[in-house]
Amino acid sequence: MIFLASAATAFAQESLKIEWPKEHKMQVASDQPTGQVRMQELVPEKETLDKWTLMGNMMSMQGVKLPSTKNVVDLYTQASQKNSPNAKVTVLESDDTAKNIWVLFKVESPNFLDDPKPESQLYYAIQGDDGLYVNFIAIKKAKLPQAFVDKWTKVFKASQLVKE
Repeated sequence: MIFLASAATAFAQESLKIEWPKEHKMQVASDQPTGQVRMQELVPEKETLDKWTLMGNMMSMQGVKLPSTKNVVDLYTQASQKNSPNAKVTVLESDDTAKNIWVLFKVESPNFLDDPKPESQLYYAIQGDDGLYVNFIAIKKAKLPQAFVDKWTKVFKASQLVKE
């Protein structure tokens, strides 16, 4: 199934096209456009945002331009450690020399200040021409299994910036 995170401009609409693996039957559970930011949360078709085993998140931020992928990682590190002081952030891959800079990193949280349950995410952020796209896939585990990282790395790296 393909979902698009988009950033509208006066001339064309840019979006990041992600092909979510069909076996998970991901559906949009929440679509929150707020000004220049749009966030979509996805869960498998028989799950909800209150009760999920796998959750995807797609965020587009129109007009945001970052000079380095380090800015994205720093922002998410600060946010993660504010809610989960024991969270571990690991950059897996990045390219600050590409036309559209990108970074792949994971946040592994054994617990949170307001919740003893673990949750970890694999993030993929890419700078588009019109905005910044930050996406993640999450599971309720303290650490991401390597097979999970490998699978979702392929999914995210196969995504494409498209103009409509």
